[in-house]
Parts: sequence; structure tokens; C-alpha cells
Amino acid sequence: MAHDKLMFAARMFVAALGIAVASAALAQSPAVSPKEADQAKQQAAQQLAQPLNNQPLWSEVRTGQPQFTSIPGRETNVLVQPQGQTWRALRVPVATLGGFLVVFALAVLSAYYLWRGPIVVRGKPTGRLIERFTVVERGVHWTVAIVFALLAISGLIITFGKTILLPLIGYTLFSWLAMFAKSMHNFVGPILVVTLPIMIVLFLHENVFRKYDWYWLKKGGGMLTGEHVPAGKANAGQKILFWLLPVLFGITLCITGLILDFPNFNQTRQTMQISNTVHMIAGVFATCLLLGHAYLGTIGMKGAYDAMRTGYVDETWAREHHEYWYNEVKRGTFPDTDLPGSAGQLAS
Repeated sequence: MAHDKLMFAARMFVAALGIAVASAALAQSPAVSPKEADQAKQQAAQQLAQPLNNQPLWSEVRTGQPQFTSIPGRETNVLVQPQGQTWRALRVPVATLGGFLVVFALAVLSAYYLWRGPIVVRGKPTGRLIERFTVVERGVHWTVAIVFALLAISGLIITFGKTILLPLIGYTLFSWLAMFAKSMHNFVGPILVVTLPIMIVLFLHENVFRKYDWYWLKKGGGMLTGEHVPAGKANAGQKILFWLLPVLFGITLCITGLILDFPNFNQTRQTMQISNTVHMIAGVFATCLLLGHAYLGTIGMKGAYDAMRTGYVDETWAREHHEYWYNEVKRGTFPDTDLPGSAGQLAS
């Protein structure tokens, strides 16, 4: 009886061992699919002919075709995205051209200032002041201007710092500066997303093109000749700037910036690469326009900075730079106000 039990246990052990060996052999056997079996044979032949050469394997990986993965998420089954190499190759020449464009803009503004100097008012100030911008308009404008400037400076450091600043200040200081610029760019950017639409709505009504704007464009606003060209509250040049800087490039920067700032939107790598390239191009053009706007709003035109700082301009300044708007104020279309201590309100 004991002998029979022992024999039965031995048979069961041998059977279990046989099943285990067969399972292991089956697991190591070639794929049952003809296609997979053919691929296995090709890989075996490749290893015999050229040991350690995995070119066929990596060629398949670089196709970007989705494979199997146990990790959930978008594109987690794509190991190598070939479009990324195109983005890496395109980014360098785009950044280089953008850098030359910024330098060219600075050179043009410097040459223009040396040739023309600041644009001044010919007539004598009367002391009577007109309200040009309200407190709300100035507050929103300065908020957007400061945010835009911070984003432009940090963006230039991120884009060109490694080429220009690193050889000058060294690795340690540049690493701190680059990290600070990156963090500031990421955290300040959403402020622009909130404030820019407010500014667009506030200044939209005065940046609609009128018939007389074409005459201003034809004369170039007298920027080269010094000729007096009448304009509305915003001249044609300022209107073009409005539709390009805040509207076109500003909105483009906000949309692409959100895509880059928040990858948890579940966008693809290619979407982020395209957004990065578009963001860089829009940022360069916006920076050049911002430089021109800052120049004319400060040292390029006497009285322009005071208009945005205090909200008021002298009536002589209004008549010489924005005659149509000045006439509307005289007719009562726009409110006119004087500052404490001024000579009085605008005479009708």
C-alpha cells in the first residue's frame, strides 16, 4: 500500500516536471505567427552575420509606429518620434534668424534716433490738459507692458543665453540665470493670458481703421519728412501695432504658451514641437514690435510717456500729433479734464 502511494507520487512529480519543461520550451519557441516567425529568423540571421548590430530593430522603432506598452497614456507606446529630429534641426536656424532680426530692429531704432532725434512739439504748450487715458486704461496697459517685457527678456535668455551669455558669465552664473528665466517665463505667462484680452477689449474701439488712416499711411505719418499728418486718437501706425502686437502675436503667444506650459492637456509631442516653433517666431516679432513701441513711447517722442504715466497731454501736443481726436474733444465727443494746478480746461 505504501509502495503504491510512493509510485503514484513519483508519477505525479514526473508529470509536473514534464509540463514545466514543456511550458518553458513553448515560451522560448519562435512566434506562431508567420510574420513574427519570419522576423525572428531575420533577427537571428542578422546576429550571426553582424553581431551586436541592431539597425533593423532601431529602424522599426524610429518609424514612430505605435507598439505595445502596459503604461497608459497618449503616445506612451511610441518610443522614438522621428518628427522630433526635424524640430531639433529646424529650431537652430529659426532662432538664429530671430536673433539677427532683433539686432536689426535695435540697429534701425538707434540709427533713426541718431538721425532724427526725439519728435518734439513745435508749438508752445498752453498748460491746458486733455485726458488721454483713464486710470483703468493706464493700469491695464502698464500691467501688460511689464508682463510683456519680463516675458521678452526671459524668452531671449532662454533662446539665446547659451550662445551669448554662457561664454561671458560662465556656467555657474548662467545656470542660475537660465533657471530663473525659465521659472519666471512659466509663471508670468499665465498673467498675460488673463490681462491681454482685457486690454484688447479696452482699446479696441479706438483702433478701428478710418478713411483718414490711409492718408496717414501714404505720408508715413511724417516720420521721415517731419510733415504734420492729422490722425485720430490712435494713428494708423498705432492701429497696425495694436492688431499685430496684442491681437495677432499676443494671442498666438498665449495659446502656444499654454500648450507648452501645461503638458497635462494630453497633447502630443508633435503638437508641442509645432507650438514651440510658432511661439519662438511670434515671440521674436512681438519683441521687435515691443522695442519700437517702447522707443516711441519714451525717448522717441516727447510727451508720449507722460500721457501714459499721468493720463493727460497738453492741448498743443494733442493738436500736433492727433488733430482729429483733438477736434473731437473740442466738440465734446471725448471728455476733457485738467490736472490740479493746470491753467484750466480746454477752451472750446
